Amino acid sequence: MKKLVALLLCLIMVLSLGTTALAADGKSNDIVILHTDDVHCGVSDGMGYAGVAAYKAEMEQTHNYVALVDCGDAVQGGAIGTLSGGAYLVDIMNETGYDFATFGNHEFDYKIPQLTKLTKQAKFKYLACNFKYLGKGTSDIAYKPYEIVDYGGTKVAYIGIATPESFVKSTPAYFQDANGNYIYSFCEDDDGSALYKAVQNTVDEVKKAGANYVIALAHLGNEGTTDRWSSKAVIANTTGIDAMLDGHDHLTLTTKVSNKDGKDVILAEAGQEEGKLATLGKLTIAADGTITSELISAKDFTEKDETVASYVENIQNSFSDTVSKVVAKSSVTLNDYDENGSRLVRNSETALGDLAADAYRVMMDADIGIMNGGGLRAPIKEGDITLNDILTVFPWGNLPCKMEVTGQTVLDMLEMGAIKYPSESGGFLSVSGLKYTIVSSIPSSIELSDKGEFVKVAGARRVQNVQVLNKKTGVYEPINPNKTYTLGGIDYTITYCGDGFTMFKNSKVLKAGDATMTDAQTVLSYIETKLGGTIGEQYSKPAGRISIVKYTDVVPGKWYEKAVNYVSDNGLMNGVGTGFNPDGALTRGMLVTILYRQASSPAVETKVSAKFSDCVEDSWYAPAVVWAAENGIVGGYADGTFAPNKAITRQEMAKIMAKYLNWKGLDTTPSSEISSYPINDLNTIGGWAIEPVCFCYEQGLLNGRGSNFAPQANATRAEACVVLCRLQKYVDAQSAQPAAAEPAALAG
Repeated sequence: MKKLVALLLCLIMVLSLGTTALAADGKSNDIVILHTDDVHCGVSDGMGYAGVAAYKAEMEQTHNYVALVDCGDAVQGGAIGTLSGGAYLVDIMNETGYDFATFGNHEFDYKIPQLTKLTKQAKFKYLACNFKYLGKGTSDIAYKPYEIVDYGGTKVAYIGIATPESFVKSTPAYFQDANGNYIYSFCEDDDGSALYKAVQNTVDEVKKAGANYVIALAHLGNEGTTDRWSSKAVIANTTGIDAMLDGHDHLTLTTKVSNKDGKDVILAEAGQEEGKLATLGKLTIAADGTITSELISAKDFTEKDETVASYVENIQNSFSDTVSKVVAKSSVTLNDYDENGSRLVRNSETALGDLAADAYRVMMDADIGIMNGGGLRAPIKEGDITLNDILTVFPWGNLPCKMEVTGQTVLDMLEMGAIKYPSESGGFLSVSGLKYTIVSSIPSSIELSDKGEFVKVAGARRVQNVQVLNKKTGVYEPINPNKTYTLGGIDYTITYCGDGFTMFKNSKVLKAGDATMTDAQTVLSYIETKLGGTIGEQYSKPAGRISIVKYTDVVPGKWYEKAVNYVSDNGLMNGVGTGFNPDGALTRGMLVTILYRQASSPAVETKVSAKFSDCVEDSWYAPAVVWAAENGIVGGYADGTFAPNKAITRQEMAKIMAKYLNWKGLDTTPSSEISSYPINDLNTIGGWAIEPVCFCYEQGLLNGRGSNFAPQANATRAEACVVLCRLQKYVDAQSAQPAAAEPAALAG
């Protein structure tokens, strides 16, 4: 019945477009292209491959032309991939009915010889127009730059685009010969032009060959990826692509991006923001030339192809006894995502990262242990831990290594790990035997090679206060750049310079990776031998090895730290260079500006110079001063000036806060007799400010300084931050609306 209804609906839709949309068999001649990306071995997650096959079959019931494509990172990321070198995944994709795929960076994780086997095993075609073999002879990998398919006289060209980040997001050594020379290229350079040229040349070639439409199958991404190699950058610097189906950053989206000629190009990702295969991308090229994009949710489509479901189940059952064995326990949950669905391991310290770094430090008998965030692929949940659980967290088969490094190398390593903070980076480092601070207001000054590899730190360092644990004393000591330390980690990072960590190139290898002990086995051995088989309460939360500060002069744990971060993160106040100047005086211009921003910066029409003689047009405070004056929040002086740069007193701040609340429609009358307030210097408060001060004091918006209020003292920038957070909390409480962000937690 469901399929009959779908058929009728399709017929109605097609007929509405005109008679040319129907073939003689009654099916639509619209071309439907289904697309997936970043499945990472999630064969049964979301709708699963059985659901993808079922949806494809349903489309084939009503459409003559249906294609299924994948945009990379399908074969790595779980036990089913690790145990088969990706072969099981290719078999399942064959059974599902894929037509084309492009290479994700993780398609290379099993090394080039295995990728060669996989591409030859695939019944679908791998495409990549920018992946080039530079060695002698030809590469054995079975791939083409593009494929043109004739759909009833309409020719659609599929071109593949692999990310140049593969050099650092897989293992760099896999793309090199025995002498360390790169023999593969992804058309990488330092401005993106080589990639754009490779794509444009391919587009021009397929157009010349008669292609009516060009569909790019890309693994480029946008958020957290190299800007010049992003899908948006490729679209913006080329012409002729009609739609780009993308992957790599795991986003779920469908949007439009203008190309070099100003034409809108569809950009779509199925992603995995709600989980692997939680959505299936669907691109439709209508018979009238219209191209549309949508996402099919696994929640809305629950049918399964029984043949594919059985095929997947049989493969899973073939190794289920091995991977289902309980190998350890955990009394806590070690998360890789927070409760809001935000990934943690690529831009923050986690207990999961601490565990892995501890394992590499202890099991390799090193001074320091490290773990890259991109290497952690799943949480460890409370309860029994199976081998499958461990392999899901550590699916790579990386090998633990030990190296001798200088303190300077460690400093460069940490700087590279923090290069993209607060954005995500697979190279973000969890550490053991180390503590360090990231000052996020200091921009990264790292110079990278054209392949995205570390060259040098060219300016100020954002990683500061680096300390190394003295194993004899148990005390953390400042790192010595000239001292030699031992470092434990995985070969991907410290031997093969994955994620761009080329500072290790000249370091001495003390213990190379042993194929008998993988990353997963190392962590498991640590749990078994050092933790007694159970992950305990010591991993219930991050150990506090990484401190994040926004400004160099904001002390972690200070009474105003959370408030400063809140107002800064929400665009209410800005820093001063790399600092915030928390003890600096708050000016009249500053206060009205942050209140203006808190009010969502409403438009003003009056020129500020028409109101106050000392205010300058186009100044940072101009619209805020006009808004505040016109709404009775603050006025000027008798001489027609506003004095935007004049320091504001605490009683003035109380008065303006009360006026702001009045503007919000709230009563600011104190509830008690003025004389009853326990403020020693109450008699020094100006008569015009006495009620606002008492109200703010009563509501906890503005506290005293000891037993005094200090009404004539200048208000500080730090005080303003705390007061703003309290003010927002108060407004939200009075209006019975939830806070927009997190000020409720900042009321201390």
